Amino acid sequence: MDRFLTSLLARADQGARFLVMLGAAAMVVVVSAQVAMRYLFNGSFDWADEVSRLAFVATIFLAIPLGIRDGTHVGIDLLVSRLPEGLRVGIARLMSLLAAGMMLVVFWTAIVVAVTTWSERLGSINLTSSVFFLPVILGALHSALHLVHMAIAPGTVAKSTSEEVRP
Repeated sequence: MDRFLTSLLARADQGARFLVMLGAAAMVVVVSAQVAMRYLFNGSFDWADEVSRLAFVATIFLAIPLGIRDGTHVGIDLLVSRLPEGLRVGIARLMSLLAAGMMLVVFWTAIVVAVTTWSERLGSINLTSSVFFLPVILGALHSALHLVHMAIAPGTVAKSTSEEVRP
């Protein structure tokens, strides 16, 4: 089971990394083109705002599981770092399971909202407004899988850089 989950997460991470880079590149290109159009040609693209916003949402929500995997999200461990190793591991597993549960709630809620808003259209591009919830759905599920994996095998998360520089 652990080997299957590890393989699945490695593929999902690779896809997420590619989509995050694609989203960031799209933001840079679209916003730069919009700025050039406004200042050089005194015009603008109608769709640039929505496309750059969609790229931003996708980039953020698809990058969250990568941060979870690497252990780079902000955490306060003032109390937990003083506890015995066994208790720390137990708390880490419990917190990973609770966070996975929260991500599954986000996953399900995003699906419900996406289905509810499916008939609404974006103003300048002919897409459903539910397209904004797709990265949230994917990112929440991907995050939940990473958190479950961390609960099963707590040593799978990389140490954060803040732990490496402590005296």
